[in-house]
Amino acid sequence: MSKVSVIDLSGNKTGEYDVADEILILKRGSQAVHDVVVACRAGLRAGTASTLGKGEVSGSNIKPWKQKGLGRARAGYRQSPVWRGGGVVFGPKPRSYAKKVGKKVNALAFARILSEKIHDGSLRILSELSLPEPKTAKLAALLKGLKAKGRTLFIIADRDENLMRAARNMKDVALATAKCVSVQQLMFYPNLYATGAAMTGLVERLKRAGNA
Repeated sequence: MSKVSVIDLSGNKTGEYDVADEILILKRGSQAVHDVVVACRAGLRAGTASTLGKGEVSGSNIKPWKQKGLGRARAGYRQSPVWRGGGVVFGPKPRSYAKKVGKKVNALAFARILSEKIHDGSLRILSELSLPEPKTAKLAALLKGLKAKGRTLFIIADRDENLMRAARNMKDVALATAKCVSVQQLMFYPNLYATGAAMTGLVERLKRAGNA
């Protein structure tokens, strides 16, 4: 059994949560993690770079000067790519950088990275997580009590408006539900905290990935 520490809002250990070693995936899935992260980052690219080819640059087709007799190089039109202000050869055009990743690959990547977080103790379970009002100062005080430094991700079972509003003003703090937390989020945030109900959801996703 792998042990996940259960802590209170002061950072004190109050118990342990057992995760069966059989459902952890640690010997495969590293390539799946790479593929999913690459696809996710590629999807964030705007792909809006655009240049004009020689046929798209405005201007007349009149020769800048006559073909012979001036001692100058021949020139046919000012839109030529060899001229400043002319067209661009093989320049970029708007395109999509999105990559497709299969459901099973995505599930395997999630299982691999979550298994690593459980195995190395990066994931901890909070005995409770709630705010009486959507105030950033309240969440900042909670983080201070947990002694969490750096990027922190809270994983909750369902949407909580108070927590969502309190966290959106904090640069290094994010919230995600157990159903929607992504591979990239698990990798990007070194401090991971999950509620008890959220941990149940994460383990269910882990089991489904192993069965697949």
